[in-house]
Amino acid sequence: MAASLKVEIVSAEKEIWSGDASLVSCSAQMGEVGIAPGHTPFITRIKPGEIRVKPSDDSEELDIYVSGGIMEVQPYVVTIMADTALRVDELDEAEAEKSKAEAEAALAGGKPGEIDYKAIQTQLAEASAQLQLIKKLRR
Repeated sequence: MAASLKVEIVSAEKEIWSGDASLVSCSAQMGEVGIAPGHTPFITRIKPGEIRVKPSDDSEELDIYVSGGIMEVQPYVVTIMADTALRVDELDEAEAEKSKAEAEAALAGGKPGEIDYKAIQTQLAEASAQLQLIKKLRR
């Protein structure tokens, strides 16, 4: 039997997925990373975007949206603690479009000192990442 990774993806609300995988990839602070069994240990922040998991049993690849969080990698264990995590079928395109439009309007029309730029930029990044994932999966 080929080596595999034990993968756990959790958010503050619930466990999203747990199981054995042959490959995990996501957008880390340093860029896109792919983790296979035996990977060098590290810890990194993850950016809003997609986590892809290829289960060891050759079942369909999983696509999960995360709004950010932390990923810990050990040679045969990957733990992802996400701020918010959703399976792609839980993403709402209309809601993401609305959130993106609201953030863009706040950035364009806000007066300095009256808006929280960091919060608005986070909202924009999360909505954009959701929309990008939805469009990717449509293709």
